[in-house]
Amino acid sequence: MEKLFHATDWVFDLDNTLYPPESDLFAQIQVKMNTYVANFLGLPLDKAREVQKKYYVEHGTTLNGLMLHHNIDPHDYLHQVHDIDYSYLEDNSELRANIISLPGRKIVFTNGSKQHAESAIKALGLENVFHDLVDIVATDFIPKPQKQAFDALIKAHNIDPNTSVMVEDLSKNLQTAHDMGFATVLVWSDKIWHDEPKGHSPAGPSDLGQAHIHHATNNLSEFLKVVVKSGKLED
Repeated sequence: MEKLFHATDWVFDLDNTLYPPESDLFAQIQVKMNTYVANFLGLPLDKAREVQKKYYVEHGTTLNGLMLHHNIDPHDYLHQVHDIDYSYLEDNSELRANIISLPGRKIVFTNGSKQHAESAIKALGLENVFHDLVDIVATDFIPKPQKQAFDALIKAHNIDPNTSVMVEDLSKNLQTAHDMGFATVLVWSDKIWHDEPKGHSPAGPSDLGQAHIHHATNNLSEFLKVVVKSGKLED
């Protein structure tokens, strides 16, 4: 924990990481994605969902698959699928205080849009906490876990992975972070993701204990509180 306290950069995923998956915010996005695919490709919703999941698994994001195979306007897609109700998120003053107490820069790194990240951060009461938001547009629409996405993050902010921490709810994204030198923190929950493809859903108990995961927690705020306390004890 002391090593984490001295990190120069903390990189946080957004969805199901800074807010709990039980808020079901992503369920709204899922409906929007299915509707977009159905309307754009002229498919019934059940078939559109199959295409959406196929592209997500094969290309990292549904957007990437739609861009590669159907030449869609990515900005229009991002606007439509993130047109959701953020009132399901609750202000989290404890998480805010614990993130602020961490040394170093704090950056949000998401496969979603900046608009989505800003809206979620505002609903969580986390405004003015993060140094920057790196979204899918900033990585030229290359998603995590591809190394090129991490390269874009590192280049944009002159990050040294060997002194930085990556906090994520997807184990596959932490594999890349680990391979590049980041300390890794997996945020997991007991939520059952019935409709998500195996190996591509937010983390649960079965994801714990993997070699590329250095730390794991099902309560991010409490975990960060322990990190901050470890640094104070060291002083």
